[in-house]
Amino acid sequence: MTRGEKLIERFYRKPKDFTWDELVSLVALFGYRQTKQGKTSGSRRKFIHTGGSKFNLHQPHPKKVLKKYQIEFIYEILEKEGHI
Repeated sequence: MTRGEKLIERFYRKPKDFTWDELVSLVALFGYRQTKQGKTSGSRRKFIHTGGSKFNLHQPHPKKVLKKYQIEFIYEILEKEGHI
């Protein structure tokens, strides 16, 4: 099993300790890339898919662990796009 497959499997279990870095790696596996929104965007991050779909997400701080609603949000997006 590859590192990417392990990460996807971990995400499917919706863990309480899924980190921001893991999220960035996960969505990259599905063709999303993180873009910069300018100086005043604060901790909001935009992800754009090669197919054109996009979503925004608040990067958690100071801890890098995602909240439950953020994991659910990403799960719904990946499901809607047919990646899950």
